[in-house]
This record gives sequence, structure tokens and C-alpha cells, in this order.
Amino acid sequence: MSAIELIRLALSRLRRGRVRAALTMLGVIIGVASVVGLVSVGRGTTARITDQLSSLGTNLLTISPSGGGGSTSTLTLDDATAIAAVPGVAAVAPEIQTQAVVATSTSNTTTTSVVGTSADYLTVRAYEVWQGTFLSRIAVDQGLRQVVLGATVATDLGLGAEAVGSQVTIGGLPFEVIGILQPKGGAGFANPDDEVLVPVGVVRKYFVGGTGIRTVGVSVADGYDMQAARDSIAELLRVRHGIGTTDTDDFQIFDQTQLLAAASTISGTLTLLLGGIASIALIVGGIGIMNIMLVSVRERTREIGIRKALGARGRDILSQFLIEALTLSLIGGLIGVLLGLVVSAVIGRIAGWGFIFDPNTIAVATMFSLAVGIVFGVWPARQAARLDPVIALRYE
Repeated sequence: MSAIELIRLALSRLRRGRVRAALTMLGVIIGVASVVGLVSVGRGTTARITDQLSSLGTNLLTISPSGGGGSTSTLTLDDATAIAAVPGVAAVAPEIQTQAVVATSTSNTTTTSVVGTSADYLTVRAYEVWQGTFLSRIAVDQGLRQVVLGATVATDLGLGAEAVGSQVTIGGLPFEVIGILQPKGGAGFANPDDEVLVPVGVVRKYFVGGTGIRTVGVSVADGYDMQAARDSIAELLRVRHGIGTTDTDDFQIFDQTQLLAAASTISGTLTLLLGGIASIALIVGGIGIMNIMLVSVRERTREIGIRKALGARGRDILSQFLIEALTLSLIGGLIGVLLGLVVSAVIGRIAGWGFIFDPNTIAVATMFSLAVGIVFGVWPARQAARLDPVIALRYE
């Protein structure tokens, strides 16, 4: 029999046992849908992490003390000033951070991060101003009590464009609102929109004290080698801090590209893990196919004997049952792909990264379902092909 005739025969058999076929395909459907859905979730998570890291700044280097920040930090404002003179450095933004309650004149309050920084923070961290202006160099140098609100803080306080020029209190001290930032998008503890920005000297004077700073953000000029800038900054800090060639650095320099690579590696591993877990359901579905095909061989023993008596060869019987197993797994796989795409679209919409379509995942899931049909369909097909026609004809 030709392949087309075998496929027609397989579809005819499936139509006659619709409920059995549906239940048999259910394992494959769930397995393929799980693979497609979970892999899409992994890729969506990777895309979200990459976007958030990219939004932190352009060509960003982040310098932090090895022993902690604040008053115990080994980094100082003088270090930040010296780093600004390193070749290839486009902008430098020292940062001191604390938590405080921000309140409006109408008694709306929120607890948020108070970041003391410089006028270059906007460039280093790739923010844009929605309303008003950002901290000026004069405001930073003179320690003026001015504040720029993050988008989330402005929303929590019920403030809009009219808030520019008004006053809020931070930790009980009055500050003039000079601007509101464009939202970057984020959630949770590290939400980049949930912060207020004030001159670095103001935070050190009124909130944290000491001479240290938490981090120094450095934006490397476009076209300049990141590693060269990193090495130059490291050498400068070693000299300024009196660190010998055999001593351990009292600072750390994080490269944004390294963070992106690490995040991609971790997310890729997570995606493979999720796909592997989902594949277990496919294996279970394959076992279901093998079980039902073995039952089918037993039920159709007399039919096999008649076909062999009429001249059918063992390979014809083998092909017939193998095609039936493949048809079951392929139909289940295609339904599973459609279901997985729907699930991934729903999850993507809820999570905020949108619908991610990866044709490679679809192709792999479909091929895997076919492989399941072959692997778990060969044994029942071989059992059918090896039946003795005389014994088969006597079977009741």
C-alpha cells in the first residue's frame, strides 16, 4: 500500500474510535503545549531582563565598594571627580541612597528611595525628563533642596505636570519639585521609577552623613573601548587608595555587557530546564500511544491474519501500525502547538512582554512529537508484523 493509502486507513481507524484517539493524544497535546508555553515564558523572561538591564544606561560601568556603601564606603566624591578626567569617560554620576517618606501638602505620602546624585545622572542612567528640568550643576554644587520625582513616586503622590514648582517634604524637610521623569517601566524592589533624585551633598548632609558614596555610575563614550576605560579607572582607584599590586582591590567594577551576558546565560539555562521538564509530559504521552497501539494489535489480530493470508507482507503490517502511531502523535503535536501558542500569548500579555513567536521552538516541538510516535509506535508495529497468519486467523 502507498503512504497516502496508509494515512487514509489510519485516519479512518481514528474516526471509528474518536474517544480513544482523543484520550491517547491528550498526553502528547499537553506535552507539546507545555514545551511551547514554557519555552516562550523563558524567552520572554530573557527579553524582559535584557530590556531592563539595557535601560540602566548606555555603555555603563558601575563602581561599588567591596565592603559596602554609605559611611563605610571606600569610594568618595573626590574619586568620582577624578574618574571624570579618565580618557573615554563621557559622564560620571556618584550615588548615595537611603529610604525616606515623601509627602505632599495634601498629606499624600509614599516611602521611596532617595538618591543623591549629580547632574550627569540623567545621561549615565539613560533617563528622560517628562516635565520640568533635571538637577543642574549649580544646584548640586550649592546643595539646593530641589527634587526630581520618579514616575511611580509622582503617581503614588497623585502629582501631575502641575506639581513642578510646588513643594514636597522628604523625611520632614521641604524640597522644591523641579521635574518629573519619564517612566522606564519596572516593578518590585528594583523599580527604576520608584525613586526621587536630589543633590548628592543634600543626602549626605541631612540623611546619611559620612564621606563615602554607595556607587559611581560611569558612561563610556561611544566608540571607546569599554575594557580600556575599565582598566584605566581601576588603575586610577588603586593609586588613589594606595593599593599595591599584590593587594586586594577595595572596589568592584561591573560592566553592563557582562551583566547582560550573565543574565542571558542564566535565562537560557532556565529555558532549557523548563523545556526539559515539559518534555516529560511528552514521554508520558508516548507511553500512552504505545499502550493503545498494543491493545489495538491484540484487538485486530484476526484482521492482521486475514491481510497476511491475502498477501500482505510483514513490512506492510509494520507500516500500517507505525503510520497510525505517527498520525496520532502528529495530530496531537499540532493541537499542542496551537494550544501552547495561545497559552504563551496569554502569559505574555499578563506578564507584559507580549507574544513571542519562535518558529524554531514550534519546529522542535513538532519533530519531538513525531519522534515520540516513531519510538513508541515501533514496538507495537513490530508485534503486529511478526504475527503468524495461521495463529492470527484462529484468534477469536
